[in-house]
Amino acid sequence: MIFTAKQIAGILGGTIEGDADVKVGNFSKIEEGKPGTLTFLANLKYSAFIYNTNASIALVNNDFTPEKELPATLTLIRVPNAYMALATLMDMVSKMNASKRGIEQPAFISPSAKIDTENVYIGAFAYIGENVKLGKNVAVYPQVYLGDNVEIDDDTILYAGVKIYHNCKVGKNCIIHSGAVIGSDGFGFAPDGDKYKKVPQLGNVIIEDDVEIGANTTIDRAVMDSTIIRSGVKLDNLIQIAHNVEIGENTGMAAQVGISGSTKIGRNCMIGGQVGLGGHIKIGDRVNLGAQSGVISNIEDDKTLMGSPANMDPKNFFRSSIIFPKLPELYKTLNQLQKEVENLKKERT
Repeated sequence: MIFTAKQIAGILGGTIEGDADVKVGNFSKIEEGKPGTLTFLANLKYSAFIYNTNASIALVNNDFTPEKELPATLTLIRVPNAYMALATLMDMVSKMNASKRGIEQPAFISPSAKIDTENVYIGAFAYIGENVKLGKNVAVYPQVYLGDNVEIDDDTILYAGVKIYHNCKVGKNCIIHSGAVIGSDGFGFAPDGDKYKKVPQLGNVIIEDDVEIGANTTIDRAVMDSTIIRSGVKLDNLIQIAHNVEIGENTGMAAQVGISGSTKIGRNCMIGGQVGLGGHIKIGDRVNLGAQSGVISNIEDDKTLMGSPANMDPKNFFRSSIIFPKLPELYKTLNQLQKEVENLKKERT
């Protein structure tokens, strides 16, 4: 699919600097730009690459000021936010590409399932259980399993091998990637002497609109009520979300995050890779957690935290955790005391 700089600028509301008629048919990273492709520069840390790129068009922020001459073959399109503009273009191209439609065979669809056949796609070997509801433009790729009473709303995509257990609900415009499991049992066992008694997990999972869930991520059903993923949440691959967790609107998580049962996470949080959160705690809104952080207590709104020294027994850890925030000041005081001691020794000699 070919676009001119003039067409792209019209779509994005951008300003052209260079050849308005130059054409591109693909995207490229700025350091690997090729003729006939569009690239972008959003972070000035990578600005050195724009002076040597072979890409034909570059999206740049309005306030970008070149420090030296740009390639003569490069046309700039200035926009308020180059990264957002790129996302807009890529989303448009993705939707323009031909998508699959129809029902492939073999696939099992319960007679009681209610499917809106407008632009629906159900791939081969999919299983659609009793009383399942599929909205408009839903895509169910091969080997997807939808248990009884599952509801999938309009424009949602379930990629190959997704498993959604009974009674779970997925909202509009969601994307769930291959291997994700929604609604498996939470990890609930009651000690019974030397053994464990399984606690039945009778709730479900509710995923609201505009959520994206990465490959092989698992979200457990609630013991009672619901595990809830609010609108706009973005989850990376290989994340574990336990029973009765609630994640607030527009929160994003990197890979290998683990969230224990009944923890509540606020809106617009950013959680780095391999973060672990203990159970029954509350994380406020707009909280940022650095990679590999371990969280065992509540966090207030607008905090940015990191760290997890998991190398002590619990009693010493809790004692030490009180001291950790004071270490920089203690270190400064210790250095000062050392200097004073050295001066006293010199005076005595």
